[in-house]
Amino acid sequence: MAVTDSHLKDTLTPALPGVGRVLVMAGKFSQKLAEEAHRKAQTAGRPYIAELIESGAVSASELAHTLAHAFSAPLIDVDALDPQRLPTDLIDVKLSLKYRLLALSKRGGRLIVVTADPSDHEAAEKLKFVSQSGVEWVIGEYDKLARLVEKHGKTVADSMDSIVGKDFEFDEAALGSDIPAAEADDPQAEVDDAPVVKFLHKVLIDAINLGASDLHFEPYEHNYRVRFRVDGELQEIVSPPVAIKDKLASRIKVISRLDIAEKRIPQDGRMKLKVGPERVIDFRVSTLPTLFGEKIVIRILDPSSARMGIDALGYEPEEKARLMHAIERPYGMILVTGPTGSGKTVSLYTCLNLLNKPGVNIATAEDPSEINLPGVNQVNVNEKAGLTFAVALRAFLRQDPDIIMVGEIRDLETADIAIKAAQTGHLVLSTLHTNDAPTTLTRMRNMGIAPFNIASSVILITAQRLARRLCAKCKQPADIPHEALIDAGFAESAVDGSWTPYRPVGCNACNNGYKGRVGIYEVMPITEELQRIILADGSALEIAEQARSEGVRSLREAGLHKVQLGVTSLEEVLAVTNQ
Repeated sequence: MAVTDSHLKDTLTPALPGVGRVLVMAGKFSQKLAEEAHRKAQTAGRPYIAELIESGAVSASELAHTLAHAFSAPLIDVDALDPQRLPTDLIDVKLSLKYRLLALSKRGGRLIVVTADPSDHEAAEKLKFVSQSGVEWVIGEYDKLARLVEKHGKTVADSMDSIVGKDFEFDEAALGSDIPAAEADDPQAEVDDAPVVKFLHKVLIDAINLGASDLHFEPYEHNYRVRFRVDGELQEIVSPPVAIKDKLASRIKVISRLDIAEKRIPQDGRMKLKVGPERVIDFRVSTLPTLFGEKIVIRILDPSSARMGIDALGYEPEEKARLMHAIERPYGMILVTGPTGSGKTVSLYTCLNLLNKPGVNIATAEDPSEINLPGVNQVNVNEKAGLTFAVALRAFLRQDPDIIMVGEIRDLETADIAIKAAQTGHLVLSTLHTNDAPTTLTRMRNMGIAPFNIASSVILITAQRLARRLCAKCKQPADIPHEALIDAGFAESAVDGSWTPYRPVGCNACNNGYKGRVGIYEVMPITEELQRIILADGSALEIAEQARSEGVRSLREAGLHKVQLGVTSLEEVLAVTNQ
């Protein structure tokens, strides 16, 4: 018959631990001996079970079998457990070490846990609170379990230390001051989370040093990975223990001023990192609830990218001349087009940086503002609050602006206000999501904008892509057949042997043969001939043909020119200008 605590309470000293009560009831030794062992354990500050076993009063094996029978719990051979396969995300390592527990699995609302003392109500209550689940005990021998718990806890801690490293210092104040008072006032909480804090800081610094544009923190059922987007490609950097996913998400949300308790809906925030005496980098944070936790993507917004200068973006001399001529005009609309991640924002801010002078009033509306540029009045669009692009534009026109930048023209209302601003003495810069420059005009026509308004307001359209730049240290000449070059788009006259294509190789200084990215541009000024085609409601094909006759390179032609210059490879150009 199973022994219960309620039955034991009627006959034994209330102060005696549950294990002692079971052993006395089972006739293993007397109540006096059990109470004496209890006093010794309290005096020495050690677990009661450890005192019983080390004093020789009962063996670990005998104790485990007795408890399994008394509590009607299954018995497990602890030596048969593989520490590498034990889950690390079900209970905290500190809780496991304190109570000598090992979580095996979670089924439904029940947590399966190995213990040597199923009578420990304190441990059971802690587990229920932490896991929000019921606890189902499995009995293991105390000495074997203690060794495995120590080994398992050390493995988890060592894996974290190897990721974090030991020589890392970070300016906590640079991340933001809106840390909740409960966390700030609890030094123990800060100490407990120190590995996670150090890990996050190191990952951010590593991402900056590698020139990454985005960081992805991705939780899965049995693993957790961190990936960086470097030169447009995602690379797995590290796979930390799954157990840190919730603490890491909470840490990121704290310093990004997000709601820690809200895990059901996506959230967006920002944070700052000081990486030098005069260099502060902004991060845009986005959370997304997934099946196994919150996926977090952090976009690195380096203000210095807007100050690189137009030459660093990869414009050819004739393309740069067309763009400079357009931004020096007092009014009109300049559009930058391309897919997400093609560098449109950096191009716009490079132009704004050139125009940013004391005598000029510049206002921008973005969703959200990615680069902080002193001297420019930047507004974050807030759809929920009613601050749309159109509302912001109307407000700008009452603020005596010279130059207006709209993050994106998404609808007819925004386009209509932007065009009117361009027609009434303002220089307007904006973006559209189209494949190339000629189709931008037909896209505006399809939005419902009259051909006359397009022809009289748009002065230049730039379509762009970003291609990976070949590593100067390891690139090698590529043997590409004549026919393949012709099929790619080269003219017969261009394939004359006067230049050499190169291919990526890979070395310690680069990423699979590439290092950095370069822009590929189709810069199309709106000339009088193009205005006539627009007014006649001409097609994108007619606009493209006229632009070619005026010397405008298509994206593919601009990319092939970069191949001729040895800047990038043919396969990279074919990939980013897939036509």
